[in-house]
Amino acid sequence: SFLQIPSMKTMAMENDSSVTEFILLGLTDQPELQLPLFLLFLVNYAVTMVGNLSLMNLIFLNSHLHTPMYFFLFNLSFIDFCYSFVCTPKMLLCFVSERNIISFAGCMTQLFFFCFFVRSECYVLTAMAYDRYVAICQPLLYSVIMSPRVCSLLMLGSYLMGFAGAMVHTGCMIRLSFCDSNVINHYMCDILPLLQLSCSSTHVNELVSSVVVGTVVIVSSLIILISYALILYNVLHMSSAKGSSKAMSTCGSHIVTVGLFYGFGLLTHVKPSTAGAVDEGKFFSVFYTFGVQMLNPLIYSFRNKDVKLALMRTLKRITN
Repeated sequence: SFLQIPSMKTMAMENDSSVTEFILLGLTDQPELQLPLFLLFLVNYAVTMVGNLSLMNLIFLNSHLHTPMYFFLFNLSFIDFCYSFVCTPKMLLCFVSERNIISFAGCMTQLFFFCFFVRSECYVLTAMAYDRYVAICQPLLYSVIMSPRVCSLLMLGSYLMGFAGAMVHTGCMIRLSFCDSNVINHYMCDILPLLQLSCSSTHVNELVSSVVVGTVVIVSSLIILISYALILYNVLHMSSAKGSSKAMSTCGSHIVTVGLFYGFGLLTHVKPSTAGAVDEGKFFSVFYTFGVQMLNPLIYSFRNKDVKLALMRTLKRITN
């Protein structure tokens, strides 16, 4: 009986202290900003959905866009379209409700899909850089190297590696205990805000997160940088100025997209450990979470002649 007493007490403590739901503080607690921010993010949500859905439809409906480059772009838009459902609806609720509650299961689900789509986008952007390298540096072998089978395998690998990374992050988070507080100082269930709430050791989570994120960022960045270094080398040695200009124009949209994705990603996660670091992280993560997905279809639409041509043809079909 002496041995049973502490175990019963421990069970009672665990039952009383386990967290079943979280409260998201949102982006700001200033009442006068709630309505303007709600309208701003609602417009962002609409533009993101319409832009990415339109780009996917243009690529699907126009046969001259059925090439590896636009196959990857279709997948990039698909990821951005799905990604908009992960954070934005809950974010909008933060502006119109006094207490924005999310269940533990809902929080882990949001974390999983956030990690899945972010990592998948990272791999898709890497595949797109490789595609541009083959198109410019190996033009005669392009159709052989970037065959439909290879493109499909690259996309399947991107989704599978994104899924594996999301499973690792979510699995490590589920094993933690949350007992002291359930208030997340963020507008979504991200890794760092959740780790700050845990009352158990987060050493393994921090190590796994550093290894997984570090590996993804380093490997993808190296492939993208090497691809563009070789592209630049080939462009500089092209005899035709028109050919070099055309080669770089096909890379321009991708370079801008990669710069925005990695730039805001670094600003979000690489920051000093000061008192205002959490608020700074939330501010930069807004651009990383909402801005990039909205801008991607606009960047590829305004800078790409093929997309403009496809848009004109589609509009002509509709009007006729």
